[in-house]
Parts: sequence; structure tokens; C-alpha cells
Amino acid sequence: MRIIPLLAALAFCTPVLAGSKDVVRPYPAQQVAAGTYVIHGPQGLPSKANQGFMNNPAWVVTADGVVVIDPGSSVQAGRMMMAQLRKSTKKPVTHVFNTHVHGDHWLGNQAVLEAWPQATIIAHPDMIKQAKDGAAEFWLKLMSDMSGGYTDGTRAEIPTVEAADGQEFRIGGKTFRIHSSTDAHSKTDLMIEMVEDRTLFTGDNVLNRQVMNMRDGTFKGVMKATDQALALNARLYVPGHGKTGDRKFVAEQKAYFDILMAEVRRMYDEGQSDYEMKPVIAEKLKAYKNWEEWDTNLGQQISLAILEIEQE
Repeated sequence: MRIIPLLAALAFCTPVLAGSKDVVRPYPAQQVAAGTYVIHGPQGLPSKANQGFMNNPAWVVTADGVVVIDPGSSVQAGRMMMAQLRKSTKKPVTHVFNTHVHGDHWLGNQAVLEAWPQATIIAHPDMIKQAKDGAAEFWLKLMSDMSGGYTDGTRAEIPTVEAADGQEFRIGGKTFRIHSSTDAHSKTDLMIEMVEDRTLFTGDNVLNRQVMNMRDGTFKGVMKATDQALALNARLYVPGHGKTGDRKFVAEQKAYFDILMAEVRRMYDEGQSDYEMKPVIAEKLKAYKNWEEWDTNLGQQISLAILEIEQE
């Protein structure tokens, strides 16, 4: 029998060996408050350039362990997040919150469970249902396609514990209060308030200087969630994409949507079409033209806003 050369043998073993696609290039974690860390991923769509990683994984170190919020878009991104987490603490990960069904936020669950298989993963009940009903497979394929196959090997670890609106999870001396909705960014959304620290993890209901993709949600729901986030008067807001900050960027999102919807409604009542509206609304919103995904999502938002108005 011919002996297979060592390098050829190793090539057939890549799924179980470390390789170029096992970990996303490292991004530093920023300590935004005592015991709270965020990796601010690059903004924009998943791509080969960003290796499919573009959200804001975060974690909170409690007295008993670590609570992770949205570990990322793939097992590779999750492993990068776990490597950064280990630099901040030796405590185990006990809980994971997934803010919504979009896979760029939760497919990193696999990497957490590789290291801490007993960790409890928590999400909106509709997120869990959608993931089981096909959304998991959809997002695995989409992330692979958009990253040029970089995220291949990721397995969808679907959350097992449902979170209800108003529910409080007491973990390691901290209170994580749930604010959920069924009509906001994805219709499966959680915002997670860390009560004692006055920190709000908004998921994708609030973004910092990014024009939101609204295909899976409603303007009414997102605007309500934005108002709710402001009413909570948190000291610190951690968005799903973009930099962590105070309420200023949340108020900027509110102002953006207030202008957009008022103008779409006015021009719709005048009988104008979406392509007639776009240049006028773009001028009204010119203060926001440098936001991420402006060119990609503004026209889409106008068309979707018209459909929402027609369904009222």
C-alpha cells in the first residue's frame, strides 16, 4: 500500500485542525464600563474582506461568571470573541443572550459552547421558532455566500431558553431586564437592560450612524423601540452595529426616522412614487449621508415605508 505523504494526510484533516479559517482576525475588546466589554466590529455588509464579521459581540463579567451578548456571525468570529474574552477574565461563560434571529449576531454560539458546553443560551421565543423553522439554514448559507466560504464549518446552536418582555434574569449579582418586541427590526428582538449599571444592549433596534436594513421589520416597531430606549435613560447604549455611546446617537436615529416617515407620508398623500420621493428625502436627510449603508438602504427604506403606510 502506498503511504500518503504527511502533508496530504493533513489536508484531509482540516476540519479538526487549526487553519486559516478557524478564527477571524483579532479585533480588540473595549472596556466600556466596569466589567463590561464590547468588540466593535467593522460596519457594513458581511464580505470576504471582513471575513463575515461585522457585529458588536459583548460580555459582562459578574460575580459568578460571564454573560455574553451576541457572540458573532460564525464559529470563527465566536472563537475570536472567546480569545478576547479570556484576556479579560478566567471566569466561565454561564449565559448567552441572542438579541434577534439575524445570523450575524448569534451563529457564534457554537464557539461559546465549545469552551463552556453548559452555558445557557437565551432569546426571544419567535427567534427560537424561526431558527428551528429554517432561518438557521438560511443564515448559514447567506453568511457562507457573502464571506466567500470563510464561515464554512459553522453549526447553528439554537437558543433553548425563551425570554419574555419584562422578565428579569438575576445572574451573578446583576439584573438583566428584557425589553422585547414582535414588530421592530427583525420582529424577534430583545433589548437587554443591565439595571444596576444603567447599560442597554439594543441589538439592531438601534444602530450608531448606520442606515438600517428594514426588510424584516416595521418602521412603527423600530420607532417605538427607539423611543423606549430613550425613555430608559441609560448611561450607556451598546448598539448592534457602530460605537457604544450615550443617548445622543439614539436620539439621532429617532430624528432620522421622524424625518423619513413624515416625508414619505406627505409625498405619498400627494400621489408621488418612491423614485420621485428619493431625491427629495435624500436632501432632507443630507445630515445623515455619511452613515454606513446610506447608498444601500435609503431607497429600500422609502419603498418599504410606502408599503407600511398602505397597510395601515
